[in-house]
Amino acid sequence: MLNINFKSKFITFFLMKTALISELKKEIENLNPKELRDLCIHFAKYKKENKELLSYLLFEAHDNQAYIKGVKTQVDELFDEINKSNLYFAKKSLRKILRLTNKFIKYTGSKQVEVELLIYYCKKLQESGIQFQKSTALSNIYLRQIVKIKKALATLHEDLQFDYEEDVKELMN
Repeated sequence: MLNINFKSKFITFFLMKTALISELKKEIENLNPKELRDLCIHFAKYKKENKELLSYLLFEAHDNQAYIKGVKTQVDELFDEINKSNLYFAKKSLRKILRLTNKFIKYTGSKQVEVELLIYYCKKLQESGIQFQKSTALSNIYLRQIVKIKKALATLHEDLQFDYEEDVKELMN
């Protein structure tokens, strides 16, 4: 009997339905500040990405330009560390840098930040001296970033589109 009860609780736990955002919002509104703080700390403990997102929201969301500058500095450091002796190792490093860049873009939720950081990534790739055109995989990664830039650029204000358009044209050459 104990074994069956344990199995049903185990199955119930993993079949638990995830709440909708609207339900979570309503529940959060009912919390007092101390409970909300404890909940945020508890949330941040489980994943490094949660802690990074919370850090961004608390300390850096108010100044996107400083945030972009910090991300660019980190990207510069990672590009300096790329092992260029072998295209295989370079490809792995480039994918890692792109994953990191996309993670930082996701935190902001801003199309302008997305355009700026992806343009920067593509420029750094061009300047790196890596013959990415000789590798189909790297060439495809580069072209996908161009497509993502154009897609995000289309959602921006006309003035911003004009500002970034020349950078995009340079990437196409």
